[in-house]
Amino acid sequence: MELKATRYAVENRIASITLSRPHRLNAWTGRMHTEYRWCLEQAEENSEVRVIVVTGEGRGFCAGADSQALEGHIAKGGYDPGTGDDIANPGYGIRPEFDTNFAFHFGLTKPVIAAINGPAAGVGLVLACFADIRFAAAGAKLTTAHGRLGLPAEFGLSWLLPRLIGLSRAQELLISSRVFMTEEAHAIGLVHHLLPGDELMPAVYAYAANLAKTVAPSSTRITRQQVYIDLHRDIGSSVAESESLLNRMMAGSDYKEGVKALLEKREPNF
Repeated sequence: MELKATRYAVENRIASITLSRPHRLNAWTGRMHTEYRWCLEQAEENSEVRVIVVTGEGRGFCAGADSQALEGHIAKGGYDPGTGDDIANPGYGIRPEFDTNFAFHFGLTKPVIAAINGPAAGVGLVLACFADIRFAAAGAKLTTAHGRLGLPAEFGLSWLLPRLIGLSRAQELLISSRVFMTEEAHAIGLVHHLLPGDELMPAVYAYAANLAKTVAPSSTRITRQQVYIDLHRDIGSSVAESESLLNRMMAGSDYKEGVKALLEKREPNF
């Protein structure tokens, strides 16, 4: 696929997906959505990739839906995603609940780190929230945005945000659609790591490299799956599944290497 709204690169077992419409603060379009899913599919299918990093080019992460696209919805009399039937479906096939826009992140086999380098609004904030881990530059503005456009909370954010930061905090941010800063996001637990802007990407890649080096890919894959599937089932089912997985994975090569490295007091070679 010819990439016009994103950039994709792989280095040191880390796949980088960069939203690349800097003149529009990387505002979301159907083209960007299509390319983003294609990039994720490439990362999923590449056995060398252990971690996926998503960020924005220039001053912004993603300023939400492009204003021209928003105007186009009025002309069409309803929502038009601007994507074709041949769009890639990374993460599909794990659970029916995950086979929808953005929820497909839950079906991926590799962790996604959002590097929020600038403003994230609307669908941009949604994208960041569906990542597993969030790093952010200090002083960046965030907002759910939908209320100011007379719209509902977007793409399952009304389900996801309360689970990330608690019902009370999420309800306030969703109802008000107010702007809040990454400092507040860090304080309430939405952002895991807050750094000065010039330190953001080096910190993200150092974290990603350590994750790729020290955590078995089989463990990453299964742990992500456990977390997101467990959101939809009871504790008894979770415990039973974990015991079944424990028995199965102890017969695998990653477990053998992990134990050997522990006994030999060295880094594992996964």
